[in-house]
Amino acid sequence: MLELIAKAGVDESFVSRLRGLTEARLPAGAVEYLRTDHPHLLALRDKYRQLRCAALEHSQWSDSYVASQVPLQAFRGDCGYLYQHRDLNLPVTYLLTFYYLQASGKLQLIDKLAEDDLFGAYVLEVAGRQISRDRLDSACEISFIESTLQVTRRSYYRIIDIGSGYGRLAHRLVQAMDNIYVTCVDAVPESTFICDYYLHFRGVRTRAKTISLPDFLESLPQLQFDLAVNVHSFSECTSCAVSWWLDVLRQMKVPRLLIVPNADGGDRLLTTEADHSRNDFEQLIVEHGYELVLKKPKYAEPLLQRYGVTPTHYFLFELRK
Repeated sequence: MLELIAKAGVDESFVSRLRGLTEARLPAGAVEYLRTDHPHLLALRDKYRQLRCAALEHSQWSDSYVASQVPLQAFRGDCGYLYQHRDLNLPVTYLLTFYYLQASGKLQLIDKLAEDDLFGAYVLEVAGRQISRDRLDSACEISFIESTLQVTRRSYYRIIDIGSGYGRLAHRLVQAMDNIYVTCVDAVPESTFICDYYLHFRGVRTRAKTISLPDFLESLPQLQFDLAVNVHSFSECTSCAVSWWLDVLRQMKVPRLLIVPNADGGDRLLTTEADHSRNDFEQLIVEHGYELVLKKPKYAEPLLQRYGVTPTHYFLFELRK
């Protein structure tokens, strides 16, 4: 059996996680905090229920989806936040992606983004490093942000991460760059709950904070950002929800917007409507005053854009004056 697994480029750990046979490795206190009846989570759910806005009209992230796809103690596993085995992400895919990034001169960045496999993350050891999709995707996204916007030339740079999930990108941005300040907001209370815990656990809350959607709306007049980031989230929202977020960004006059769509429509910006149809929302962005200034594949090498970890495109928009 193990010989067949090895020939397929799949290790035993991969199969065990795929079949749900591996328990998530957790730090002290995680079991006590990350539970469905935690008072803070219950309070967040109640707070979100009282809010009326299009961002909460979910087409994909329904209560049943969250219950099945967001395991509170394995939120870094193959779940609704980050596909690690789905999208045809096999161990050989991780290997290809790592060596591509190494050849592209991103090894120093990768080494800043340490990995420990906690909370269910699938990790493959490559060249003495623990490689995860969290680590690889973050290196790709941070490299794009820095190479395109030269954010490290600024004394400080403020980012709002819309649909931040468990806080993956916020954590990695703070790890990688000393001048970055990130605010995480999500339309799912469980995400806000997990994200706040995770950023605290990683010790980055001095420069990366979580804000609930209701509190975010109350604070709008005081908030200012240099860049809005949306990674995979708009792909799982309705057109109405995307339009609502664009209204908010326009109101705040956020000058730049980076969108990373899901792999299933990676070269287009597609929503997920209530009837499961898909609508292209690029024109909707334009109608809100944003102009596409750069569309770039996640991987410059065509082979990796076919066989790398979750290939997609990066869409960078700027607000017209």
